[in-house]
Amino acid sequence: MAQHQFQTEVSQLLHLIIHSLYSNREIFLRELVSNASDALDKLKYLTVAEDAYKHLSFEPRIDISFDKDGKTLTVSDNGIGMNEGELADSLGTIARSGTKAFLEKLSADAKKDSNLIGQFGVGFYSAFMAAEKIEVISRKAAEEAAWKWSSDGKDGYDIEPYGRDSQGTTVILHLTEEGLEYANRWSIEDIIKRYSNHVAFPIYLTYDEKEYDDKGKEKGSKTKTDRINSGTALWRRAKSEIKDEDYKEFFKGLSSQFGHDQDDPLFYIHTKAEGTLEYTTLFFVPKKAPFDLYHVDYKPGVKLYIKRVFITDDDKELMPTWLRFVRGVIDSEDLPLNVSREILQQNKILFNIKNASVKKLLAEFKALADRAAAGDEEAKEKWETFVLQFNRPLKEGLYQDFGNRDAIQELVRFKSSSVEGWTGLADYVSRMNTATKLGRDQKNIYYITGGDEKTLRASPLLEAYRAKEIEVLIMDDEIDDIVIPSLHSYRQEKPGADGKTESQSWDLKAVNRSGADEELGEKEDKARLKEAEKEIKPVIEKIKKALGDRVKDVKLSRRLHDSPSCIVADENDPTLQMAQMLRAMGQSEMPDIKPILEVNGEHPIISRLKETEDEERIADIAGVLLDQALLVEGVKLKDPADFVKRLNRLLA
Repeated sequence: MAQHQFQTEVSQLLHLIIHSLYSNREIFLRELVSNASDALDKLKYLTVAEDAYKHLSFEPRIDISFDKDGKTLTVSDNGIGMNEGELADSLGTIARSGTKAFLEKLSADAKKDSNLIGQFGVGFYSAFMAAEKIEVISRKAAEEAAWKWSSDGKDGYDIEPYGRDSQGTTVILHLTEEGLEYANRWSIEDIIKRYSNHVAFPIYLTYDEKEYDDKGKEKGSKTKTDRINSGTALWRRAKSEIKDEDYKEFFKGLSSQFGHDQDDPLFYIHTKAEGTLEYTTLFFVPKKAPFDLYHVDYKPGVKLYIKRVFITDDDKELMPTWLRFVRGVIDSEDLPLNVSREILQQNKILFNIKNASVKKLLAEFKALADRAAAGDEEAKEKWETFVLQFNRPLKEGLYQDFGNRDAIQELVRFKSSSVEGWTGLADYVSRMNTATKLGRDQKNIYYITGGDEKTLRASPLLEAYRAKEIEVLIMDDEIDDIVIPSLHSYRQEKPGADGKTESQSWDLKAVNRSGADEELGEKEDKARLKEAEKEIKPVIEKIKKALGDRVKDVKLSRRLHDSPSCIVADENDPTLQMAQMLRAMGQSEMPDIKPILEVNGEHPIISRLKETEDEERIADIAGVLLDQALLVEGVKLKDPADFVKRLNRLLA
């Protein structure tokens, strides 16, 4: 017998499960059945696709039995099974970050909530909520040796050789006193029908049924085995036959296999396509973003079946990366059963199914947004949740998916300087010429990018736009600095008076870049600016000389009203915030980006520079003008001590 210690995080997890989690214990059975179904899926695929497994006698099933006197409950399957190494890897360690995330998520108030188990993919261990000891007897398909894994959840685990006639896994729970409530026919049937009725394989329950004579006196008992689930793949059934509760329970079972959220789905989309291609899809959008949504090694959420035969659940090619939050099933009638995962990546049939699925999802997202905009309260609540959870992945789609960019840009949302809550590009355009003081139609859509919403709203860069009552989109997501410049413009198409489609487009301009202020002035403003530039040129030259290579240029600003200075990026340079982000991502050799300093010619501080030739004082004022402009935009100063010294000298 080989004795092993649990991975540290697993030990912490088991301690919490045994001592803290006690609401809704019954989900342990759902998790064990889900694992068994997964093992059957994998072997079913291998018996079709690989010669080494085709000779196996395989009639997939899951068996459940209990012994109330012996205080045991047993779940058994004849699926793929595990060998010694796989038992240690699967039940003694957790390779992915699910356990760590689970432990971090458990606040004091959440420790009672066992539903978090399913959310973080640690389902097997939930059995310790009802068991004081667990034994797992398993034999890998196409191998002769069988093994027994056993543990009390405290002092590590043992693995030893054991006997088993055929492939598969048997999990024996030695129940606690509290766990004994599940050692009866009615509890097990109820749990299976609620959580696992949709499982595509038959689930059998073996139990002793009492027998009575004609007078109603008990005369003995006999052992019976009944099937307790319907076993029909939910996605294959007609939508008219499926209740809303059926979809919700299917989603929970599916989510537990992927190690994700156990809430009801936000919404679902069930499609059956017939014609050139025949396939069925059932997609769910969860209420909460999966915990690994922004992990490089995120687990994809869509399963591929071919004619109801499970093929894979870890192929990231089934959905584009920006839709990685979607959960569900694709079941194709046209793909060959023996297709390899490598071939799947270049398969034209799957490519077409994927494209059609993406367009269907986008259409459903747009329909939800339209219903919300029309005043549907339920749709509004769902849409706000959707935007809060998945706005950022949608923005990734703008950058990654050129073919669907027009549809995606109708869905992404931003904050605004003019309205409360979220707004879209179409909403911005609809308000564009109703309130501005430009005296003509606005030509561009304006936005500002940076670190956080509060800092951006207070930026001096917005002063002139506010004065002209021009709306500016507030983009405080770090990805905005990468994604939005790639759009260049926003285009709308509408039916014209003659029935033909008319197109209109607006350039997207970042107010923290040079050149974005051109629309702010009318013709007479430009003439006045030219005169002002001539008058302030000596001051500009003084500041340039004082700052030297700290800036790319110094200019008179058209966008400042109250503040003395601001910084902008050259049109061809990344912003300072973007440069910081790229360095944080590992691009350490990136050259320093020098900002353009803009100054307010009418501000008293600038006026003082006209009157002095004291080079030290000019250097101090110029340095403070630049440093305070950097600070206002959330940029970390390279030499804070120098800034303080200059400021103190000026104050003195």
